[in-house]
Amino acid sequence: MRTIIDGGRVVNESRSFVGTIVIDDDRITDIIEGTYLARGNCDKFVDATGCFVIPGVIDEHVHFREPGLTRKADIASESRAAAAGGVTSFFDMPNTIPQTTTQDALEAKFQLGASESRVNYAFFFGASRDNSPSFALLDRTRVPGIKLFMGASTGNMQVDREESLHTVFKTCADLQLPLMTHCEDSAIVNHNMAEAKQRYGDDPDISLHPVIRSAEACYASSLLAVGLAHKYGTQLHIAHISTAKELELFEPATSSEHLPCITGEGVIAHLLFSDEDYKLLGPRIKCNPSVKSDFDREALRHALTDGRITAVGTDHAPHEEKDKLGGSAKAASGMPMIQFSLVTMLGLVEDGVLTIERLVELMAHNPARLFSVSDRGFLRPGYKADIAIVEKGNSWTVTREVIESKCKWSPLEGRQFPWHIRQTLCNGHIVYDRGSIDDDYRGEPVRFRLTE
Repeated sequence: MRTIIDGGRVVNESRSFVGTIVIDDDRITDIIEGTYLARGNCDKFVDATGCFVIPGVIDEHVHFREPGLTRKADIASESRAAAAGGVTSFFDMPNTIPQTTTQDALEAKFQLGASESRVNYAFFFGASRDNSPSFALLDRTRVPGIKLFMGASTGNMQVDREESLHTVFKTCADLQLPLMTHCEDSAIVNHNMAEAKQRYGDDPDISLHPVIRSAEACYASSLLAVGLAHKYGTQLHIAHISTAKELELFEPATSSEHLPCITGEGVIAHLLFSDEDYKLLGPRIKCNPSVKSDFDREALRHALTDGRITAVGTDHAPHEEKDKLGGSAKAASGMPMIQFSLVTMLGLVEDGVLTIERLVELMAHNPARLFSVSDRGFLRPGYKADIAIVEKGNSWTVTREVIESKCKWSPLEGRQFPWHIRQTLCNGHIVYDRGSIDDDYRGEPVRFRLTE
């Protein structure tokens, strides 16, 4: 089947031009600069005049909660939200029930992805205190990398013993597997929480969350991770950088095509909110690491353009509303963001924070580069036709009626956006079209390092 997307402004690899994209079945076969192409030689014609045509977003950091936590979310519901948000591929985290720290648990997730996901899917393998020998058994073409919780997590996935950390970093380096880390120092967090409870009671006010899960806790853990990565030559990607201080650990990128071995991720919550927003939104914006000061947020936004932030994900982490009640101790951490990540970032483009070309680097190209994604993340002949078509129009409001996530709430409720996700194509198939999702379609497993 041949599909033609014509007349849109194509944004790809630091360029922007009006052109036509030709798709045969699931792959791009041609990209033609110009304003006209005959409509008669295709099965489906998409008039993208007035729209931007960009690579589908690769969200490198999501928690879709399945298996084991499906009262909060599941792969079907959250992949619907992804499709509605212009996201064509997601990488899911391993802290489910059971944790994705064994081959059996990983295979079970692949089966769930194949049967339930409306977009393309991949799953991180989780590091525990003692499972490093199993890394060598992984098929490196099927997983993006290893996820490590360096403290401030729960159960066997909290890895903060020195010997275990050295083993994980060394093993990942030896196997040339990217290592993605959650960096918060548990000792500092626990000390801060104990002090807060002593002063304010068993559930300190939510405004104290960035004091408890402090900038000091983030920096100390990130500094340790960077030191270990240098020691062993590990490809390190630190998740959800939330502080200006941590940005000192990264060098500005000198090339868009050759990324450094140590990189940082920004997520929507830390780019959009600051501690002033706790007054209005309370525990709805509680996440780990915490949303911090306006100074930190502005530093993170600046780092989007100088290369110290290499990729943008969501850390999409739904909870039922009842889980979000309480303060710094009792309210659950995490929020659903995947459906609105692209329109939020387009809003930052509108505000002059970054260009749309840089947005595409951060949300599509660089996730593909970081994890050696095969045939996705770019608009190129021969690549899979993962495409988002976006346009600016009349403002619309985030309401519960438009939320696709199973939890049916968002910290963005009431916020207006002028940007619209008009259509999302996954492997050449229109999976989302102006509010309608094709529930019969299933995405494909993302593949990695196939050219090695």
